[in-house]
Amino acid sequence: MHKSMSRRLFLQGTTAAFSAAAMGAAASVSAKEMVRPTPLYGPPPGVAKLNANENPYGPSPAALKAMMQASQKGAYYVYDSVMRLKTMIAERHGLTPDHIALGSGSSAGLVAAAIVAAHKGSILGPDLFWDTTAKVVEVQNIGEIKRLPKLDSLAIDLDAMYAAIDDSVSMVQVTNPNNPTGMLIDPVAMRNFCIKASKKCTVLADEAYNELTDNGDANSVIPLIKQGHDVIVARTFSKIYGLAGMRVGYLIAQPEKIQEMQRYGIGWYGLNQAGLAGAIASYEDHKFMDYSRAKVKEAREMVSAAVKENGLTALPSVTNFMFVNLGDLNAETFRAEMEKENVLIRGIYRDYTNWSRVSMGYLEDVEKYTSALPKVLHRMS
Repeated sequence: MHKSMSRRLFLQGTTAAFSAAAMGAAASVSAKEMVRPTPLYGPPPGVAKLNANENPYGPSPAALKAMMQASQKGAYYVYDSVMRLKTMIAERHGLTPDHIALGSGSSAGLVAAAIVAAHKGSILGPDLFWDTTAKVVEVQNIGEIKRLPKLDSLAIDLDAMYAAIDDSVSMVQVTNPNNPTGMLIDPVAMRNFCIKASKKCTVLADEAYNELTDNGDANSVIPLIKQGHDVIVARTFSKIYGLAGMRVGYLIAQPEKIQEMQRYGIGWYGLNQAGLAGAIASYEDHKFMDYSRAKVKEAREMVSAAVKENGLTALPSVTNFMFVNLGDLNAETFRAEMEKENVLIRGIYRDYTNWSRVSMGYLEDVEKYTSALPKVLHRMS
């Protein structure tokens, strides 16, 4: 219902504005030129895109309406909308706008935090986490990532992480819930770790999937920033809000830390009116978030049942993706075989060759995954 409702709202808002221009353009463009082999936006029809942890149920109706209005003012650079969103975020957490930095998704902020840290020392993380942004310091030869030893459980060992902090470490990075495992750290343990560790170095908590958990506020360490601890929290509108393509995210940290990171790329000047409008309209849209969370849970139950029925196991996830243990099978080969079934998933992470991540998309797309699973496993056996 929501899928069709969102499309209907968007089409009603755009048809009148663009029909005349489209008719004029069609007269001067040949039929061959008008046909595109693949769509410009989103996956082709019939393809289950379950490889990027997106929420296809978004943007919400409220966001679509706001983005349409904002697009009509696309001639103007952003500023007032930036201040509006920063103020909304700050007020929700009892902070000031100076504690907030907006950027292109959370990636821009995570890159800035990594570069600042690398100029002072090493970045410490678990063996497996979403390290794409942190790797910039190694690519640019300005620092290194130190990793904890592997654990069979694939959980993050906070005690081992704290013990590994020495004078060479300038920042600890914890993704919570973790990506690609989908597992959540106990909130009390996470809070205590951040308080202790932040006395030795900066703690970066990547909370991209926080709003997908049952109690996001309880699982967040944002309150520690208000208490004055050296903690950075990264959030994004790309996940539960369904705005991945609109590129809006933010960091929350001490004002002096925000200023330091703004020297390395994090900044509102790279944002756009439509993305900001969607973020503003979505930020307190609890009805849409509850709806999305329920759909994600339903999809996880479908995948969990299929995994079990086919003799596999998966890690306990609280997010919109699951990490499936393929046993003796190769995850990259599995990915390629699933693609033959028009199901897109992720391949190998680092050297975890038998672990496969699948995202929770539309229920009909998740059903494509569960239907393809036994066929692909049979071919690979």
